[in-house]
Amino acid sequence: MDYKNGKWAKQILDGRNEEGLWGNFHTLSRPVSGKAITTEQAIRRLRILGFTKEDDPIRVVLERMCLCVSGEKKIDHYYEKTHDWPLFEKLMLSAWIRLFEPENEIALGVARQWACIAERAFGSGQYNESDDRDAFYSQFGRKPKSGFETGFGMFYHVALLQGVLTGKTESLLLDYYLSRPEGIYYVYDQCLRTVPEVFASQKTSSYLAAVELLSGYGQAREKLGFVAKWLDANRNESGKWDLGAAAKDGVYFPLSDSWRKQACRIADCTERITNILHMITG
Repeated sequence: MDYKNGKWAKQILDGRNEEGLWGNFHTLSRPVSGKAITTEQAIRRLRILGFTKEDDPIRVVLERMCLCVSGEKKIDHYYEKTHDWPLFEKLMLSAWIRLFEPENEIALGVARQWACIAERAFGSGQYNESDDRDAFYSQFGRKPKSGFETGFGMFYHVALLQGVLTGKTESLLLDYYLSRPEGIYYVYDQCLRTVPEVFASQKTSSYLAAVELLSGYGQAREKLGFVAKWLDANRNESGKWDLGAAAKDGVYFPLSDSWRKQACRIADCTERITNILHMITG
């Protein structure tokens, strides 16, 4: 289905400012009723609705993000004192650039920096925090000082590192993400090896978001077979899927203009899950 001309896309596109952005960039929190969404929220939602780098609204943001990573222009005036904000911005923006344009050389430069750290952090055959810290120091000339700088636990790390690791490290990294009790920060906060108990739920939608992210790795098929079996087991009597009305969160759902009809909800859920199955089973 083409959702790029639907009401949800129009609603987002109508909120752009004169620069083609939506105010401050950073935040993956769900949109708050009555408040403007951030640029990050906007491009995430547009991506879910089918927008790509070929679409002008995305192209404008990609160009701005590249200028920011290159140090030529600010993305906004937002700043968090608890982080090395310039370093965090490069990580965050490069991850988003690569989601839309995996071979972008500006973002790949940042990805390769973090890949060097990951190779050493997992060099012993499993994640080692001490090795991670030493690698960070070698790469950036100082000790890590905030949570995002070690542990590879965030959405941004997962998105950034696709396609830049050795096969051995990629395998270890995927096992690490699947086993982390905290899941993937900003996406899903529980262990990914344990599927949600209630299938028709918003929790399942968030779980699937983490699976979608991991599916971008080359070894995802062999690692995520258990997810495919779980999804197959939760088809309805018509062979489709329904995550229920609670899955409507304004982020991943809805895709259709309205969920007043159950058939539209089932169609949206089925389309999303069918795409996921294609990515993890081929």
